[in-house]
Amino acid sequence: MKAEPSDSKNHIGLVLSGGGIRGVAHIGVIRALEEAGIFPDMIAGTSAGALVGALYAAGKSWQEMLTFFKEASIFRISNFAHGKPGLINSDKFYELYRSQFMEDSFEHLKKPLFIATCDLMKGREKLFSKGPLIKALLASAALPGVFSPIEINGALYADGGILNNFPVEPLLPLCSTIWGVYVNPIEELIPEDLDSTRQVVERAFHLTTRYPSLRKLKSCTHIICPAGLSAYATFSINAEQEIFELGYREAIKSLAISLAGAVQHT
Repeated sequence: MKAEPSDSKNHIGLVLSGGGIRGVAHIGVIRALEEAGIFPDMIAGTSAGALVGALYAAGKSWQEMLTFFKEASIFRISNFAHGKPGLINSDKFYELYRSQFMEDSFEHLKKPLFIATCDLMKGREKLFSKGPLIKALLASAALPGVFSPIEINGALYADGGILNNFPVEPLLPLCSTIWGVYVNPIEELIPEDLDSTRQVVERAFHLTTRYPSLRKLKSCTHIICPAGLSAYATFSINAEQEIFELGYREAIKSLAISLAGAVQHT
């Protein structure tokens, strides 16, 4: 059973941003953190960050998480939505996600977890931390126009990144140390980089979510923003190993700087 958050702020929090396939970099960061003796005990995430966070909160090793992302194909013809407002039917991923957890329940995770979603009916953010887990995960990653929305208790939910791509807020009153991982770098482009509707839409979405997220990075004790991830699109295919290794390498560099700074201030 999951330990309930205590009133003490003596916790280590981990915030994982959304970012599509770039979210695999979170797994590399987790590996680096653990090798440095840092084991977050509370997690908050959006979209791909929510999925990595849930797997980690369930006790999965970095090896198990990486294998899952490599084997979980999302663009199969049978998953295309029919009669739903999205290209891919999110509901059909339920069993795939469900296979990774002993119970479909936040309460059966080993660490407290907060998942950010967008309530399309009320037009506001909704954080899930109790009750059924899988639908909250599916909702958090349901990018409008790509994945169909998820129905939960009569309401429709979509990608948490629409309103909060870096959900640090629930950890602030609970954690004395917060590690934030942001996997959506924005680099200057040339016109040839935006030669399709998908690329333009993806760029616009990243710009919309970037600046609110950057303001919130200041709330974290330590920040890891792996450089080089802009080379990968949200749905880059067969790039999991490269992205994992990039996240791992960049996290090691960031950890060296962060921990050296901490020593200097002791």
